[in-house]
Amino acid sequence: MADKDVIMTKIMELHVKTSEIKKYKNGFPLITKDAIKSTDALVNEGDIFHLLDNNRQFIAKGYYGKQNKGFGWVLTGKKEERIDFRFFAGRIETAVNKRQSLYTDPNTNAFRIFNGEGDGIGGLTIDYFDGFYLINWYSEGIYAFKEYVIRSLDVLGQYKGIYQKKRFNTNGQYIDDDDFVKGERGEFPIIVKENGMNYAVYLNDGAMVGIFLDQRDVRKAIRDKYANGRNVLNTFSYTGAFSVAAAVGGAAKTTSVDLAKRSKAKTIEQFSVNGIDFEQQDIIVMDVFDYFKYAKRKNLKFDLVILDPPSFARTKKHTFSTSKDYPALIKDTIGITEKNGLIVASTNNAAFGMKRFKGFINKAFREMNIPYKIVEEFTLPEDFKTQQNYPQGDYLKVVIVRKQK
Repeated sequence: MADKDVIMTKIMELHVKTSEIKKYKNGFPLITKDAIKSTDALVNEGDIFHLLDNNRQFIAKGYYGKQNKGFGWVLTGKKEERIDFRFFAGRIETAVNKRQSLYTDPNTNAFRIFNGEGDGIGGLTIDYFDGFYLINWYSEGIYAFKEYVIRSLDVLGQYKGIYQKKRFNTNGQYIDDDDFVKGERGEFPIIVKENGMNYAVYLNDGAMVGIFLDQRDVRKAIRDKYANGRNVLNTFSYTGAFSVAAAVGGAAKTTSVDLAKRSKAKTIEQFSVNGIDFEQQDIIVMDVFDYFKYAKRKNLKFDLVILDPPSFARTKKHTFSTSKDYPALIKDTIGITEKNGLIVASTNNAAFGMKRFKGFINKAFREMNIPYKIVEEFTLPEDFKTQQNYPQGDYLKVVIVRKQK
């Protein structure tokens, strides 16, 4: 790539609507269509723009990159700061320095080293997996700075290899091409450690790698505090990461349910790399909503139920949206949860906050006329840095609830 400083001789000007000026002056990072008077000046993704107020006074500088959230991200409030290699290297080095305790943790070698706008560059995340870096690009705009980001990782020191995921087609989905960038190609799966537990990870096999790093604290809590002796149901189980944590924590038995056919083999693999006999666990390929009906017919009850559904899902029989359907999901769960049993309710939907999410839980228990108690709450772990002026960035909400009757 040619040097962006040479390419970008002209800086675009975006005029902020009067009602939105204060928000951007206070550091709001996301450029939304509703906030800008006109987006006509935006032509090539990766172009740099200045945000201006009604008097054409400078507010902030950012880049144009379309994704499902908006049109780009603010990068700096300093007019003279250049968006060049030094800028990217500085932001990435600062982020890595904040995570030194994780780099030196003997029990964990998989974590996030750069979390988008929380670390100063929206649309970009970088994860670390036992010597490998995985870059997630969320728009063509941020991908235009690819060489700066890769050079920044080179400056940090030794690594085994770099992989990438392009998540910027028109639907914000993953673009399936060669994920390998440079260094050595991994022999997958690589077995990473998280709080002493093992997880098989694939950096070269589609959009998902096999584990969601943002749930690290929740998995630890399930293992250390909630699983021992319990009969555990893990719904929307993906590769069974929560089931592994429960089994390692002494669960009497785990049942993992997911509609995806490959989830069974993936879950077997995760149990196996932890030395757990998967044949002593139940791994079921089934629509979760059908499983609830099945469990009710068979009068199955669980001491601990884990709910971590996708924000939106459509199957042949069901359409599920967390914004509308989570209370009904909780009600289905209450019906198969033992008295004094626990429900781990989780969502990564950024469209609403913790208060509204707790409202979903309250609505479900109230309509079932069953008392409950909130035992513990989680948001994102420390490596998923967020920005105070952008609460939507703190998307993860997990509430552990005890059914009291």
